[in-house]
Amino acid sequence: MSIEGFVGKWTLTSSEGFDDYMKELGVGIALRKMGSMAKPDVYIIKDGDAITIKTESTFKSSQLVFKLGEKCEENTLDGRKVQSIVNLNGNTLTQLQQWDGKESTITRKIEDGKLVVECDMNGCKCKRIYEKA
Repeated sequence: MSIEGFVGKWTLTSSEGFDDYMKELGVGIALRKMGSMAKPDVYIIKDGDAITIKTESTFKSSQLVFKLGEKCEENTLDGRKVQSIVNLNGNTLTQLQQWDGKESTITRKIEDGKLVVECDMNGCKCKRIYEKA
């Protein structure tokens, strides 16, 4: 599958383990409460080699602009400044975030027409499912 399969607007429909994952990242309780209540929309846009993943909610928005296989800087929704690298393997976009000697992996794949996002830090995992809007 090419990146084109990911392009579009996606709306969060289910979320499991997100609070525990945010806790593992070191996110404070107030921010976790807001993060758990937010129902973000994700926009994936391709413009030439550049790919943008924009996450928007009533609470906060963020944007990651990258080229496949190239390191880039990202300011996360929870305020971390990380180095990210994103690769496409088959139908899976794998993003590795690194900061302060720590790392987290975010995988995005299309399953049954849905965008399935899995986040993992130190074996603490969450799964969020988005439907095409």
